[in-house]
Amino acid sequence: MTEPVVLISALEHFVYCERQCALIHGDGVWMDNAHTVRGSHAHRRVDSGLHRRERGVLTLRSIPLWSETLGLSGRADTVEFNEGAVYPVEHKSGVRHGKAADLQVCAQAMCLEEMMHVDIPVAYVWYGGPRRRAKVLLDHQLRTDVIETVESVRAQLLSGELPAAPNDARCEECQLEPHCLPSATATATRIAALTSEALLL
Repeated sequence: MTEPVVLISALEHFVYCERQCALIHGDGVWMDNAHTVRGSHAHRRVDSGLHRRERGVLTLRSIPLWSETLGLSGRADTVEFNEGAVYPVEHKSGVRHGKAADLQVCAQAMCLEEMMHVDIPVAYVWYGGPRRRAKVLLDHQLRTDVIETVESVRAQLLSGELPAAPNDARCEECQLEPHCLPSATATATRIAALTSEALLL
């Protein structure tokens, strides 16, 4: 069986919620809510594909990326070239939530390194909420986390299994909540587990 290529965006979805990742990248489910619409609106400039030089920095937008080594494919919001340095910049409309964006921009940098034969020690994430750019150090641990997450996503896709819903605060903000039905599926999972335990007694 040919191993599936993992989309860079799947890394963020997987870290946020494994069930969300399976629904989007395994089952092809997608729904919009206020958060995704706001994000799409904020990405209009990035998604334009227009390139320009800004304050001496060559800025390329919506750049296709891939890595044969990692089996990754995706797109960088922005890639900047500044005095010999190359680095991706991921754009988020809100605020920082854990390390998901760090993994995503690190994966983009690893693709660029393979494509361009360069070393990229740092990358950046622009957060639209505070309107600030955060520097991301692409150290050994973060790179290892990227590789392990890619392998986990690929294993999930190959298994075809749908993880149980976490049914926690994340679900309230998730655009797939009406499709996922976390409270119902989580309850069904708990009942099945209790039934199995009872049968073993």
